[in-house]
Amino acid sequence: MKAVGYTESLPIDDPKSLQDVELPQPAAEGRDLLVRVRAIGVNPVDFKVRQRAAAEPGETKVLGWDAVGEVVATGEAASLFEPGDQVYYAGDVTRQGSNAEYQIVDERIVGRKPASLNDAEAAALPLTTITAWEMLFDHLGLEQQPPEEVSPTDDVILVVGAAGGVGSILIQLAKKLTGATVVATASRPESRQWVESLGADFVVNHREPLLPQIEQLVSDGKIAPITHVASLNATDQYFDDYVAALRPFGRIAMIDDPASLDVMKIKPKSLSLHIEFMFARSMHNADDMQVQHELLETVASLVDQGHIRTTAGKNLGVINADNLRAAHSELESGTAVGKIVLEGFE
Repeated sequence: MKAVGYTESLPIDDPKSLQDVELPQPAAEGRDLLVRVRAIGVNPVDFKVRQRAAAEPGETKVLGWDAVGEVVATGEAASLFEPGDQVYYAGDVTRQGSNAEYQIVDERIVGRKPASLNDAEAAALPLTTITAWEMLFDHLGLEQQPPEEVSPTDDVILVVGAAGGVGSILIQLAKKLTGATVVATASRPESRQWVESLGADFVVNHREPLLPQIEQLVSDGKIAPITHVASLNATDQYFDDYVAALRPFGRIAMIDDPASLDVMKIKPKSLSLHIEFMFARSMHNADDMQVQHELLETVASLVDQGHIRTTAGKNLGVINADNLRAAHSELESGTAVGKIVLEGFE
C-alpha cells in the first residue's frame, strides 16, 4: 500500500523528513477495524512526533492522527461497525498513523463520519474534538446542556490559543453545550475574525498583557471573573495571569508542554490544574476507552444538526510526501488558521 513515512528525525526542509513509501497492508484482528483512508487532517502532534521520535531500526514510521475512511474489514471481536461504514477517528499514537492507504484502528475510538460533511471537512475534526471535549467536560467540569435548551450560566472560560484546531472546536462546544461566556485570545485580524465567527463572546490580544484586558472586561461589567481556563499554548508565559484572573476554586486545563510551572501559586485560591492528553485512554487500553467512540458519535450528530461546523482550513490536495511536508512546515511556523487537510492518494 502507498504511505508517507520516515526513518529518522530530520528538519522538514530535508526531502527525507517525509517520503513516499510502499508498505505491507495490515490486517484487522480482535476489536480492530481495517480502514481505507480517504482524507486526513494534519496536527501539531504530527510534527512534534517527527522531530522527537525516529523509527525503530529497519522500520518506517507513519504519522497521522486524524482520518476519514471506509471500513473494509473487521476483527473477529469487533461489533460496532461493518464493512462499508464511513468513519472518522484520531487513532492511537502508539500505532502506525493515518498517512497511509490503509490503517488499523480500535473500533472503540472510532465514530461514524458526519453525513453532512465531505471527507476532507470531516477529517479536520476527530483529534481536536476529542481533546476539546475532554478538556471541557472531563477536566474543567463544565455542565453539559442539550443544545436546544442551553441557558446562560455563571461560567466564564478563557481560551488561550483560541484560533488553533482545539480552540476552534472548544469555542463551539462551549457555546452550544454549556452556556458559558467565552473569552478567546487572538492577535491577527484573520484570527480574531475566525474566533468571533465560531461564537467567542469577547476577544483579547495575547500579544499584549492579558491580565489588564481581562480586568477591564470585568470592571466594565461585561464579564464576571474567570472561572475556567483552557490553556492551549504558552501556559508558562500566561500562568501568573491565570492565577490572578481566576476566582477561587477555578480550574485550569492545559495541553502544551511547559518546561516548568510553579504549581504552588495556585494554592492560595485553591485552584486546580489539569493536563489533557487525548491519547491517554488508547495508550493505556483504559476500561472506558469506548467513551471516545460515543463522543465522536455525539459530535457527528451535532454537526449534522447544524450545531457544530467543521474547522477545516486549507486543503493541500492529495496525500503525498510533498504536500505533507508543506503542511508540517506551515504548522511549525505557526501561521495556520483552521485545520490543514489532505484527501486521497494518487
